[in-house]
Amino acid sequence: MNAPLKQHLIDPEICIRCNTCEETCPEDAITHDNNNYVVDATKCNFCMDCIQPCPTGSIDNWRIVAQAYSIDDQYSWNELPKQAELASGAEGEAVDAEVLALIDAAHTGAGGKSVAPASAAKPAINLYNRDAAAVATVTGNYRLTHDESDVDVHHVILDFADQPFPVLEGQSIGIVPPGLDADGKPHRIRLYSIASPRHGERPNTNNLALTVKREPNGVCSNYICDLKKGDKVQVTGPFGATFLMPNDPAANIIMICTGTGSAPFRGFTEWRRRAMPGASGRMMLFFGARRPQDLPYFGPLQKVPESLLRKHFAYSRVPGEKKVYVQDLLRREEAAVSGLLASAATHIYVCGLKGMEQGVDAALDDICRGSELRWHELRSQMRAEGRYHVETY
Repeated sequence: MNAPLKQHLIDPEICIRCNTCEETCPEDAITHDNNNYVVDATKCNFCMDCIQPCPTGSIDNWRIVAQAYSIDDQYSWNELPKQAELASGAEGEAVDAEVLALIDAAHTGAGGKSVAPASAAKPAINLYNRDAAAVATVTGNYRLTHDESDVDVHHVILDFADQPFPVLEGQSIGIVPPGLDADGKPHRIRLYSIASPRHGERPNTNNLALTVKREPNGVCSNYICDLKKGDKVQVTGPFGATFLMPNDPAANIIMICTGTGSAPFRGFTEWRRRAMPGASGRMMLFFGARRPQDLPYFGPLQKVPESLLRKHFAYSRVPGEKKVYVQDLLRREEAAVSGLLASAATHIYVCGLKGMEQGVDAALDDICRGSELRWHELRSQMRAEGRYHVETY
């Protein structure tokens, strides 16, 4: 029997197909088809360069195998295979179970692997791919930011008619931009977080909304922002099995975001309002933008009652005023945040630009220190319990 091999794999249930890992890998060991991103075992040298940039932790999976899973094997998966029991090594020695445990423990990625909340509903994933995409009809496209802002963010509603497209708050979908790139290949699918609750923009409608910022020279963002009512859009997914909302009305939910990172939290808030109007759990939102004019959903957010959602806005570019970031607001609300952190019913979600992670982490560390809590230990515990989630880009 050949000696056991350590193989690097990507979890298709968690991966949001953002292409970060493939662009990062210096060995060109990561590739993809219309279904999955996969790792070529003949090229991977375990350099770990792909681990930290992954926003979901899906890249941080490992198996001890007698024979490496092929690329074609991995393309066919909807979930990772279980760790197989290996009876012996190259010379008949027993494969040490402790080694298998160390493989899982040693690769913790950007702070660790994600786990779905225990009370979250079971998500549907990978129902549609590029070769068999769902076709949605645009039923609305509205600018969200003020006309005076040079930040152009749109709220786009996609209707699936009779096609089943079940989603949960916190999941993402892929949009297939039409046309070919400079090399004559189809454009890459782009991922966008769903901004609606699971039953649609209105109760029991088969639609969903996206929050999309127009990017200079952005192929897909410009395509989406320019869509007209009645246009048809090819959609893949849904994706994501961990960045999900707890279904427990007693759950406290702290949401920290910048810009279009607000999308999943719009879905969280609306589902809590719609399905659990008497929920005892608290919801807090820390939302960062350059100016009020640049903040998506600013007007509608003002109408959300404080009894449902406590809102804290940070503006970093208001003329004549001090720069304020979401981490500053967390420190300002230290008493309320520390009280929630001490509760086993509290969940934390961070979504938005990757640059916010370090500041948020430092602020939570400061808050815990003032309450005689150990943030890094608490963070690991919350993550293992499905109560701490980071999705940044």
